[in-house]
Amino acid sequence: MSNYDSLHRQCRTLESLFDTKLTAYARLASSITRNHDDVEASGSSERWRDLEAEVDELLEKLQEINDQLSALTNDTENPPSQSMLRAIQRHREVYLDYARELRRTKGNVKAALDQANLLNGVRNDIDAYKSSAADSLLAERGHIDSSHRMTDDMLAQAYETRAEFARQRSTISGINTRMQGVLSSMPGINNLLGMIKTRRRRDAVIIGCIIGLCTVLLFMYMF
Repeated sequence: MSNYDSLHRQCRTLESLFDTKLTAYARLASSITRNHDDVEASGSSERWRDLEAEVDELLEKLQEINDQLSALTNDTENPPSQSMLRAIQRHREVYLDYARELRRTKGNVKAALDQANLLNGVRNDIDAYKSSAADSLLAERGHIDSSHRMTDDMLAQAYETRAEFARQRSTISGINTRMQGVLSSMPGINNLLGMIKTRRRRDAVIIGCIIGLCTVLLFMYMF
């Protein structure tokens, strides 16, 4: 039964290797669930696909070896012993356990990856909202700063205009003061201006009397 011995050794080797890879595969799921990493950015998704391909390939090889061992039980010329049959049965049970465990672990890994991607998507949405809110606040602050600058410019212009009016008022006041000084230093001018005003009032009275007289005569002529 040299064929049995070779298949038995191959089966034991594959079982040990499969158990190691399946443990690493399950540990990856636990790591993703615990850390909530960005699956794509951290490379977890790539490692998951590589490990999954390896365990799938090992399970297929293990199934082939088990099928070959099972075929030995139908050999009527060289039937296997009871210990061989028990070993073949044990290998089949181990293979079925590994297949169930792989399906369960695949489900856990997929759920962990979906959860990590969902959390990462929510985190990205929150970051995008924060960034948008920050941009809006910065833009609003820019508008406020611009309004403050415009207000400062208007106040500066108002202060400058007020200062200019003050200078003009000071200039006009100085001119009036000088004019009064000139007039006070020349009394004759004041007398002349007084005579002119008096003559104007007298002429106005005369003209008023003439107009009144003409009006009376006109009424008398008409009636």
